[in-house]
Parts: sequence; C-alpha cells; structure tokens
Amino acid sequence: MSELSPSIAVYTGSFDPPTLGHMSVIERTSRLYDKLVVGVGINVEKQALFSPDERVQLLERATSHCGNVEVREFAGLAVEFVRAAGSCVMVRGVRPLTDIAGEFTMMMANRQLDPDIETVFLMADEELAHVSSTLIKQITPLSSDERLARFVPLVVIPALRKKLPRIVE
Repeated sequence: MSELSPSIAVYTGSFDPPTLGHMSVIERTSRLYDKLVVGVGINVEKQALFSPDERVQLLERATSHCGNVEVREFAGLAVEFVRAAGSCVMVRGVRPLTDIAGEFTMMMANRQLDPDIETVFLMADEELAHVSSTLIKQITPLSSDERLARFVPLVVIPALRKKLPRIVE
C-alpha cells in the first residue's frame, strides 16, 4: 500500500457548471494544502448540462491562476479517487444547514468504505451560500451576462450561453 499524503487534498463534485461557490472552496483549499486535486464526477441523480470533459476544461480555465490545482475526471467512489490521488483528505463544501445532514451521512459512509480518508468541511461564504448548479441552470436563460457573473466564473458564461441561450432581452 502506498503512503497517503495529508498535504494533498481532493475536492470532488459534479461541477455542472462550476460556480463561484465551487471556486471559493477551491481557492481556499489550495491555500491550505500543497496540492489540490479537483475530481469531476458524475452525479447519477442529476441530468448533466455539460459532459465530464467540458466540466474539466471549464475548471482548468477557471483555476488556471491556482498553481497547485489539478483537475481530473473520475468515475466510481470518491474515496477510491481520493486514495488514487495519493491523498487521505477529502474536502467538502457545505452551503446552508440543509447540506449538513446529507454531507454527514456521506462522510459516515465514506469512513466505512475507507477509514484512512478524512473529510474536511469548508463552510460556504455567506454571499455564496445560496448558489447551486441547479440555480444557475434556472436563471441563465433569464439573466444578463453581468448578472450571471455574480454566480459563476467569467470563463463559464460563454459555455452556459451555448447550452442555455438567453430567452429575454
């Protein structure tokens, strides 16, 4: 068994699309650890807007200013991805308190699947706590690019417009 490093953190999610909330967690985590691996996974409970490859590309562009961030696609269990990345730290971003119950359940399941992997929770910034990928998909056709920039990185807006054109002027 290879040694798992506590200086490498892994942040997994579907990132469909990446939001400023995701970016906040990524940027804050990248300052805490020597290396951050962002794992783009598939959420079988959601209909994806972007392909995994498109999400990887969007995140690579959005995180290009972070020198210690690597973005990878993965399939399967998050704890297996964390271990494959050589890490023992899984980072989870938590929005409102409604996320806590689900995240706690997932953390306990992950501890059963791999007790060597620790979960670290980062609370969302107050001004971003309401932002979700679902919200972005709902407001994109109705919002200007200027308004969308309050919720998603600028590099994401053109990709959103291709998938969800503006329907009001």
